[in-house]
Order: sequence, then C-alpha cells, then structure tokens
Amino acid sequence: MRKPAPNYLPKEKTKVDHQEQLGLERLIFFSDAVFAIAITLLALEIQLPEGDELVNDRQLFNHLTGMWHDFFAYSISFLVIGTFWMAHHRKFRFIIKYDGRLIFLNLLFLMVIAFMPFPSSIISKYPYRSATIFYALTMLLAGLLMAGIWRYASTKKHLIDPQLDGRQKRRQFIAPLITSAIFFISICVSFWDPGIARIIWVLILFSAWYANKR
Repeated sequence: MRKPAPNYLPKEKTKVDHQEQLGLERLIFFSDAVFAIAITLLALEIQLPEGDELVNDRQLFNHLTGMWHDFFAYSISFLVIGTFWMAHHRKFRFIIKYDGRLIFLNLLFLMVIAFMPFPSSIISKYPYRSATIFYALTMLLAGLLMAGIWRYASTKKHLIDPQLDGRQKRRQFIAPLITSAIFFISICVSFWDPGIARIIWVLILFSAWYANKR
C-alpha cells in the first residue's frame, strides 16, 4: 500500500512564525535602545558652567540652585520620554506582527525620540517663547507619530492581537493624541506666558494614567 506523502506545511508555518517573532523582537530591542540612549543623553546635558572656579561650599550651592532650569528640563523630558516608552511598550504587547510600513512609521517615531535631548537642552538654557514652542512642537509630533503607528497597526487587523477588544483599541489611539493635545495647548498658552505653558506639560501624566486604565 502506498504511503501518503508527508505534509510539511505545519513545519514551514512554524518556521515563518519564528522568523516573524524574531523580526518583531529585533524591532522592539532596537526601539528600546533608542529610548535608553535618548534618556541617558538628557543627564549628560546637565553641567556646571565652564570657567567658574568654585572656591567654597556656598558658591557651589548657589550654582546648583541657579541650575533649576536644567533640572526642570531634565525632569520634564525624562517624564515625556518615559511616557512615550511606556506607550510604545504597551502597544507592542498587542502588535503581534509587522510589515515594512510599520517599521518605517516606527523609525520616524524613533527619529523624534532620538532628537528630544536637543530641544530639552534649549529649554534648559532659554526661558523664551520660541524655546517653549520648539520643544512643544517636537513632543506634539512624537505623539502624532505614536498615534499613527497604532492607527496603522490596528486597521491592519492581522498585525494586532485579534482578541483585543474595541475599547482598548480606542484607548491606545486616544492616549497619544491626549499627549499631543497637551503640548498644543501649551503652545497656545506660551503666547501669553511661556512659564505657565511649561508647567502644563506635567499633565502628560494624565495621558499615561488614561492609557493604563483597565
């Protein structure tokens, strides 16, 4: 009796799934590395003024207290980048596959993340409206790109977990838009008072809370 031909499809499918998973992990690892470098560069921007000789404890104390703009810029930027990292991590828990367009959108998003230490250094040195608007525009763009990544992945249903409910899909899309809206509002407020506009940035914690709601 002739034996039936062996079916190799399950093995081939397993191989494809493994390659897909490996590629997705590489995308996530690369993204995490960019976040880690960007958040590390923030601290490297904090330096005592060059050329000033500190001869006693009081002078050092005065210099440190005079650097509160640097510490504020670091804290805000750390929170912003950390919020975007949490959003990215959360979304890629639901994204189970990828394609070329998703990689490209993610690359654009990471380009903005890697750029963030520069506007952060600007607001630490200059309390002007232009510095505030420049910083806010950078963060607004990052939020829109984050929303774009999720919008693309969720409309391509094969890229996300099919068990994900509609409410969670909407929340993952709305959360980065809330972040962008906060920075847009701060741009409007900056024409009245740049200092208050910067305080508004603390509200990004609300978008992080909203995205993590169950």
